[in-house]
Amino acid sequence: MKKKIDENKWQDILSEISKNITEVSYRTWFAPLTPLEMDEDAGVIYVASSNDFLIDVLKNRYIPIFEQTIETIYGKKYKVVIKNMTDEEIKSSLMGRTESSPKAPVIQQDSEEFREEYFLNPRYNFDNFIVGENNKYAHAVALAVAENPAAAYNPFFIYGGSGLGKTHLMHAIGHYILANNPDKKVLYVSSEMFASELIKAIQDKKNNSTKMNAFKKKYRNIDVLLIDDIQFIEGKDATQVEFFHTFNTLYELEKQIVISSDRHPSKLTDLDERLRSRFQWNIVADIQPPDYETRVAILRNKAELEGMSIDDDMLEVIDLIAGKVKFNIRELESALTRIISYSTLFKQKINVKFARQNLNDIFSTGDFNISCETIKKAVCKKYNIKIADIESSKRKREFSYPRQIAMYLCRELTDESLPKIGKAFGGRDHSTVKHAYEKISDDIKKDSILADEIRALKNNIE
Repeated sequence: MKKKIDENKWQDILSEISKNITEVSYRTWFAPLTPLEMDEDAGVIYVASSNDFLIDVLKNRYIPIFEQTIETIYGKKYKVVIKNMTDEEIKSSLMGRTESSPKAPVIQQDSEEFREEYFLNPRYNFDNFIVGENNKYAHAVALAVAENPAAAYNPFFIYGGSGLGKTHLMHAIGHYILANNPDKKVLYVSSEMFASELIKAIQDKKNNSTKMNAFKKKYRNIDVLLIDDIQFIEGKDATQVEFFHTFNTLYELEKQIVISSDRHPSKLTDLDERLRSRFQWNIVADIQPPDYETRVAILRNKAELEGMSIDDDMLEVIDLIAGKVKFNIRELESALTRIISYSTLFKQKINVKFARQNLNDIFSTGDFNISCETIKKAVCKKYNIKIADIESSKRKREFSYPRQIAMYLCRELTDESLPKIGKAFGGRDHSTVKHAYEKISDDIKKDSILADEIRALKNNIE
């Protein structure tokens, strides 16, 4: 018996896969797929793509993990068959689906040469984006861009670490614009796709002019360009030149440009200075790791979307996960998704004991044995001072500010109390530690360079 693939199950499959491969691989090979149907009698799940290269890579490299993940989610083995279909065929196959299902590409090209692009994920919208102190500025600008494309905030550059919500905001902008302006041409792609399509156009010597014209038509005849992970064009001179001209064309035509990166534009040192300058022409907004309260809100929202009852046991599990997974929202949600999936598979109630058993890998590596001593050594190395200096009462800024940063990191990365942290810094009072934490927290919001420094310190310490 054939039937459509359940959307929730499909999202669970993608979520589980994303935990076992790199973010770039996930977005490049799995995110663009369209789920078609499943044949329960034959034990086959059919998916589709119009990209020959993508299909070849999946077949040669990723089918085992694909089928293993499906078995985990469904509790039954299925063979994966990837159909090579045109965009029109895929669009036809999607007719009749509900609005919550994946949509066909949001922009249709006149040319058939460059048809590839990512779908806008229906789950990434403004309604389910949890706003906290870490992202409220980026969210506010994203909403303003969505409400009035190219009116005030153009270009809009979002940056931050992996899994913090940059892509969510970009998809939300796309959905909002299309919902209110259905005639707008909105294109969401990764910088890797932009680069690979440019290479494809350049390498076709025989029809070079036709290919390049098709490429330019795709990227320049649109109303909104959402381009993800721009850092991947660093060091690619030809790609940078072409993106420079694409950017200029769209900007001069007053079309909206939204760009994401893992770093501030000034930190993209292998990027053409002309591009770095343009990326900073208007709004540059960063997204920081969420604080504890925001992490709890994200997990509660995730549990509600999954139809879970928020009882005392679930609240304890949410508290447990929020306390362990601190720097990546995708990993945060994936941890809860795994617990929910295992609970369904094994028919067991979700509680803290069950969570600890099935998230053992997170809890065994999540703390990294981080101590105040580890943090002090990392900070001293970064700022070229001695441990004795950071523990002393010296008031010069070259010592006092690194000391405050170290106290901030101790509060963020360990479970030590304020008095214990104070003790680790020459027996200081807990109020001194609290003041240091609040000061650095405020400074991070105002100083993007400091925010990048502290993010890098966190990564090094981990």
